[in-house]
Amino acid sequence: MGMLGQEEYVEQEFFFQAFLERLHEGYSSQEILRAMKSELLSTTKLPLAVDFLLAEIRLSGVMSTAMKRMSHYFTPFQTFIISEAERQEGRFDFFIALEILQKEAGYRSKAPTPQGSFFYQLESLSRNRLGFDLGLEAISLDPIFNDDWQKWVNITLRRQIGIIDLANLIYVRSAYYQKDGSEEEEEVAVLFGEREGRIAWASRRRDPAFFFAALARHLNYPGVPHHAPAKKTEDAIPVLKRRIELLENKLQLLDEEMHGGIKLEKFIKKSEK
Repeated sequence: MGMLGQEEYVEQEFFFQAFLERLHEGYSSQEILRAMKSELLSTTKLPLAVDFLLAEIRLSGVMSTAMKRMSHYFTPFQTFIISEAERQEGRFDFFIALEILQKEAGYRSKAPTPQGSFFYQLESLSRNRLGFDLGLEAISLDPIFNDDWQKWVNITLRRQIGIIDLANLIYVRSAYYQKDGSEEEEEVAVLFGEREGRIAWASRRRDPAFFFAALARHLNYPGVPHHAPAKKTEDAIPVLKRRIELLENKLQLLDEEMHGGIKLEKFIKKSEK
């Protein structure tokens, strides 16, 4: 599979965005897919893909199996994101999955680079806790990456991520590392430029969230959608206290009813003499 044309990614961005908006409006997936077939540009392959998605969702209730069989059109990363959202035992939000794919398609419709695509996809896995093993395997098969990229992601990175600092893994495969005069035992392909190498060098032993934030600023890839952080504990405590009080009152009333009836006198305000 090779990279699709710009028109395809423009239509994909519209498709995932419209899908997301209409789900929020309460439409079912089947209703959305039926309507989208006539809205998409007929000179692209996406209407045919949507037709196949619709047939699959009617048959099995999921889309990821159809996307997997259309590997000539949907990338393994796209399929992986949807399959994770459709897992019954999983906790990955389908709305977040659609937003991830919408932003990725928008990025690819402009001037994508292998570096920007890689960091966007890797950050999507990291921020949404999707698991690196299968996720990196899916990333490695993306047509935007050449053989050197695929070997590094699928073999080296899958083995070492979580063991070696990510910033170091990026730094040693950058042009900045070679320019710095560092010598390698064996010659390896340079995958990242001087800019990415400098960011990685400055981000060693720091929170990976800061590393990704710096990369997004300088490489101009879109921000990765993820679950909003939970409300602060201090805001939740008063609400929990009130709910506990209500439950205690209800339990007390039930207890009184079981032991001779509810004493209504305490609810009646005594008249002042």
